[in-house]
Amino acid sequence: MSAGETAADAAADPVGYFLEDMELHGKAERTRRYHESVLRRFESFLADPERAPFDDPVAVHEATRRHCMAFVHDLREDCAPGTVATYAAYVHRFYDYMTSVDAFDDNPMGLVMDELDESVDRDPVRRDIGVREMGRFVRSVAHPLDRALVLTMLKTGIRVGELCNLDLRDLRLSDGLIADEFGVEPRPAIDGQPRSLFVSPAPERGAVHNGEERTASNKRERPTVAPVDDELAATLRRWLAVRPDSRSPAAPLFPRTASAWGERVTAKSVRHVVTDHAGDWGWHRAGGGSEENVTPHYFRHFFTTHLRDRTGDRGVVKYLRGDVAGDVVDTYTHNWGDQVRRVYEANVYRLLDRSHTDA
Repeated sequence: MSAGETAADAAADPVGYFLEDMELHGKAERTRRYHESVLRRFESFLADPERAPFDDPVAVHEATRRHCMAFVHDLREDCAPGTVATYAAYVHRFYDYMTSVDAFDDNPMGLVMDELDESVDRDPVRRDIGVREMGRFVRSVAHPLDRALVLTMLKTGIRVGELCNLDLRDLRLSDGLIADEFGVEPRPAIDGQPRSLFVSPAPERGAVHNGEERTASNKRERPTVAPVDDELAATLRRWLAVRPDSRSPAAPLFPRTASAWGERVTAKSVRHVVTDHAGDWGWHRAGGGSEENVTPHYFRHFFTTHLRDRTGDRGVVKYLRGDVAGDVVDTYTHNWGDQVRRVYEANVYRLLDRSHTDA
């Protein structure tokens, strides 16, 4: 079967495609049956606007975090908490696999799983990587683009599609490097700010944004200004020193350096960067699930877990992830940006310092 036929099969019936692959991977018939029951229920929920709080039917590849949250809410009407967590985990596993084989761009169930009641043990065998070990991993990534991609995800919790959509105008380094070297002025939201990265909710797959048609969507509640610490700033400067020119009028922050030279990185190419390096460390294998494989989404999980544990401030972490609603931001009123920066800079983990001793 050609790659085109495989992609067509995945698009025509994503659930069926996933179930067939489960069988090929040797999953028991009973396990496949349970997954099919839940996934078809999810598919039916999305297709019924009378049940889902949205105007139009939605296909599974179009579902957002809010659709997944609505499904979990619907499950709570007639399922025990443990069952809700189990069913949510099945949907999460489905999206995780479909993103890993490049059939989908993103896993909208990831955040929902992170925010489920923490008393429910949803994924007890997920790989646990400490800051020290992750630092060794990052330092082993020598290529300037690869390291910049990996460290940006680890330091900001950004989604892979959002990472791909970053333009030069979305980055401000305090030394004015972007404007001086590339003639690109930063967005007004970060102009005059300390080192910052702007993540917009606007880009959508197939739509033109900043003069360029995008291949991924940003799934973010509101614009986010993320602080850039000294480690990430140094890594981005190293990357910018060798960044190839791009023909795009959008001036992508991360154009490619191998195949498709100068074109914006894609979600698929970023996943390959991560899984190739993770595979070298025994952190990724074909057919492995989210409990063992390190992927771009795992970096988002790592960011959430470690920064939340260090800060104890869920609001700041949710804001940086792009999930926070207006009422949370409003609790900090006009000092919100300063609050985020103070909390972040006081608590963000270090990954490039060899003398770092955190576990």
